Amino acid sequence: MSIIANFQIPYTQFLDHTGDVVQPLPEFALDCENLTPLYRAMVENRTFDAKAIALQRTGRMGTYASSLGQEAIGVGIGSIMREDDILVPSYREYGAQFWRGVRMKEILLYWSGDERSNNFENQKTDLPICVTIGAHPAHAVGVAYALKLRGKNQVAVCTLGDGATSKGDFYEAINAAGVWNLPLVFVVSNNQFAISIRYEQQTAAKTIAQKAIAAGFAGEQIDGNDVIAVRHSVDQALQKARRGGGPTLIEAITYRMSDHTTADDASRYRSKEELSEQWAYEPISRLRNYLIKKEAWTKDEEDTLIKNSAAIVQEEVDEYLNTPPREPSSMFDHLYENLPAAYAEQQAELMEKGSAHV
Repeated sequence: MSIIANFQIPYTQFLDHTGDVVQPLPEFALDCENLTPLYRAMVENRTFDAKAIALQRTGRMGTYASSLGQEAIGVGIGSIMREDDILVPSYREYGAQFWRGVRMKEILLYWSGDERSNNFENQKTDLPICVTIGAHPAHAVGVAYALKLRGKNQVAVCTLGDGATSKGDFYEAINAAGVWNLPLVFVVSNNQFAISIRYEQQTAAKTIAQKAIAAGFAGEQIDGNDVIAVRHSVDQALQKARRGGGPTLIEAITYRMSDHTTADDASRYRSKEELSEQWAYEPISRLRNYLIKKEAWTKDEEDTLIKNSAAIVQEEVDEYLNTPPREPSSMFDHLYENLPAAYAEQQAELMEKGSAHV
């Protein structure tokens, strides 16, 4: 017997959970002025997250998927993408969307069921959130293929969770991305749970990163709670794609500190002790500890950030709450070019009932 191939999965981490440096930092991270915007963005993300949950719990918004504990992934991605790159997101990477111009109000409208929110005011190229598990990697392949055909020096970035990598759509997508050598970066947030199923119950693979090997391109694993590692690895993958080097799969190891959504109760499948232990590894305190050690962050700056973040979020919440709801009959507006008779009758009935209440 002979060995025809060997493969390795590299792992990248720069800051450990205490904020200590474990290997030489990439160039951008040597200047703390480049890190404080990442820290501010993560804090704003978490402030928004807490407010969104409060809105849902008080009946002012629908089901919501929290990004608590995963802020470094979204912020790291958004901070290094070029403006003309295209994000194909799942439903926890709010940090990337905010960085790229999506408004908090629009995310709140999305979770309230208002599809107008997907017509982003300040971001006209990124795709809307895909809530269907594993469906959008194929969309990302289509986007990346179009970019390649047009000769654009742009890259598509697809974010998804670990559960999505167990879906057939995902395997078809990475296979196509590899065959066509597409300018595409997959970032998988491995938060240890596919809804209520633990990682080891949904796949026997030691890593998700190794799934890229079967598709013919590189996969790597990073500490997804280290925003420096996220930004650095995504940057390397983007540069490679722009050079014609094809796709990359980045598995970002993190932990979902929240319920899967506000319709879930995670206490059914994990203990309070497990959750408590994970708080030591979350991304915001890690970067704050590093900045404090470097004398690049003060208590006054922290207090100001918390106050300003709350004000920014509240302004967006107020605008969300003051947005008039859509007319019920508008649900028919974009179904067909010409409504079938049965639907036209239903639309007319709704409009008549609406006018009767005026």
